[in-house]
Amino acid sequence: MTDNNKKIFLISLGCAKNLVDSENILGLLYSKDYPIVNDIEASDIVIINTCGFLQSSVEEAIEVILDVVERKKGGGIEKVIVTGCFVQRYGYKLKREMPEVDGWLGTGELDKITVMLEQDDEADAPFYIGRPTVLTDHEWPRIQTTPFYSAYIKIAEGCNHRCTYCAIPPIRGPLRSRNIKSVAAEAKAMSDRGVKEINLIAQDTTMYGADLKTGESIEKLLEELVKINGIEWVRLLYSNPYEISYSLLELMNSEKVIAPYLDIPLQHVNENILKSMGRELKGEKPAELIKRIRSYNRNLSIRTTMMVGFPGETDDAFLELYNFVKEAEFDHLGTFIYSPEPGTPAARLTGIPENEVSEYRRDTIMTLQSEISLKKNKAMVGRTVPVLVDGVSKETDLLLCGRTIRMAPDVDTQVLINSGEGIPGEIQDVMITEAHPYDLIGEIV
Repeated sequence: MTDNNKKIFLISLGCAKNLVDSENILGLLYSKDYPIVNDIEASDIVIINTCGFLQSSVEEAIEVILDVVERKKGGGIEKVIVTGCFVQRYGYKLKREMPEVDGWLGTGELDKITVMLEQDDEADAPFYIGRPTVLTDHEWPRIQTTPFYSAYIKIAEGCNHRCTYCAIPPIRGPLRSRNIKSVAAEAKAMSDRGVKEINLIAQDTTMYGADLKTGESIEKLLEELVKINGIEWVRLLYSNPYEISYSLLELMNSEKVIAPYLDIPLQHVNENILKSMGRELKGEKPAELIKRIRSYNRNLSIRTTMMVGFPGETDDAFLELYNFVKEAEFDHLGTFIYSPEPGTPAARLTGIPENEVSEYRRDTIMTLQSEISLKKNKAMVGRTVPVLVDGVSKETDLLLCGRTIRMAPDVDTQVLINSGEGIPGEIQDVMITEAHPYDLIGEIV
């Protein structure tokens, strides 16, 4: 049996949605008086919350687990527990392949973390996995690990879409939305402790409330959140391109607290590829969607991701994608190479381009985006814009960094501040003096 004096260190891998799970795990541990440390060298128990969405994330999870297990063999660490998507995806065979791990938890069993710690140390490594149905809410304990002024709120769990390349539905289960009262209560508590920026996350935020059948919607949720005193920015992440309603855009255009920012993973524009992806067009083509979003006078910023190398992607299909990116001039864009994920329908498709071809296509898109980003950034020079100061830059400790309301944390560009007195957590006016492809430089006014 693990006593409450054992110090625990947690490693969180993957996306912001996984980070919220990690914060809930820390909250559960803290509520049971387990000491939490931020240095693995000082820990007795290591918990690894894994991602398992792509092969690259699976490889990262395995690498981290093996590294921690090796530390355990060297002494100091007494127990290693693995949780999250990697466990949910690969199940009980992990126990056989990694016997050095002392416990396993799937995505729907996070509340059993303390039960696992309290079990007899001599017992066989416990493995908790089941159909993912858990939905954390404002009543769950949580320790915020992001900066004190910026936080994520997971408004829903799971997904009802069936994209052929995606392993998320079996890993995370069907769509389960929190009610508006719960989300607002969590946002109010965050505001009370100094949070100024809230980033709303889910597998698909625009589908929020569709499962409740009680009238909840992303628009109604946003209308409640903008009323909370102290919250200055509310940002919407992970939005399905086929669910961007006129009412949502009108609300974003009129409410200044809502960030003029849409994160829309388009993945591709060629109709044959989209059909193979299980993302058939619903009346509106991607170019028409971008035009509709850009028609509002608030000039909404758009972030997207593109996938190259999907089975059946011909030179002509790629050229169509390239020309679309060139024409659309996205504010932020990421490109990744398709990875055939075991168990997904797309993994059975043939006609995957050679890896060298896919790498060339990815690099070509990103070179184009670099040129677009530089052009957009140059247009900012001489302007003074509100910037949320994040603190010392990770790139150089000689500069502060921050973000405008059109930049999401961790994934987008940043503003480097080389003059003036910046205060972390404050929104301050910064005059932009230089532009680079992925960074702006400015000074506090």
